[in-house]
Amino acid sequence: MHEKERHRIILSAIQDRPVATVLNLCALTGASEATIRRDISTLDRQQRLRRVRGGAESINPPQFVGLAGRPFSVNETINIEQKQAIARAAVELCEDGEPIIINGGTTTFQMVHPLATRQLQVFTNSFPIAEHLLKNSRNTIMLSGGTIYREQNIILSPFENDVTRNFYARRMFMGVQGLGPIGLMEADPLIIQAEQKLIGQADELVVLADSSKFENRSSMVLCPLTRIDTVITDDRITDRAAAMLENADVTLIVTQSGQAQQVEAAS
Repeated sequence: MHEKERHRIILSAIQDRPVATVLNLCALTGASEATIRRDISTLDRQQRLRRVRGGAESINPPQFVGLAGRPFSVNETINIEQKQAIARAAVELCEDGEPIIINGGTTTFQMVHPLATRQLQVFTNSFPIAEHLLKNSRNTIMLSGGTIYREQNIILSPFENDVTRNFYARRMFMGVQGLGPIGLMEADPLIIQAEQKLIGQADELVVLADSSKFENRSSMVLCPLTRIDTVITDDRITDRAAAMLENADVTLIVTQSGQAQQVEAAS
């Protein structure tokens, strides 16, 4: 890639995040770390960006309020194989024609690929999920209204009278930051407020959580375990976590080697 092209990509990347790391920019450009560091130094001297430890930031960053938690671009690379298997198992629960809700997240985003062959009514607060399904499937898509939060790639509204209240779903599929005995946990109050509205519109709540989520904790509880109908995870779930779900009468589906196995728990 030519130097000018790399510079355009780098300058674009720093506009939608607080800091673009060297590794992020390597992935975007296909260039080596040494090359990206030289590019950052050049652009810093030209006063087109500001060099910071490990990457670069915009001299005039966009003025928007972010959400707590890791950006979508970081999360999407973590435990990707497990997320893909979990997402396939989630789509297997759906029947064509059903109305479903999919909340924004990197695990739920992996549902778009198996959904390419299906025809459902999908309501989502995820801009990338909606965009992908519109381009690559015959599903009917509805988006929630509100503000697009660039880091997490989700649309959230603080208002009670948004379109969310007008959609009914057979199931809601959602990811989560953490899952423990007290319930589902998230890091930002606006996410919790928006997702509680979505949960209220679905008969069943299906949580997509790779096994690492059972170790994560947050100070904010989204909903108790008793509200969850099904959890889909990978085969690295601990016996302790599986027992926790069974004691809460939650159906557990464990994915293994790309396949889904339903483990005995309450339905």
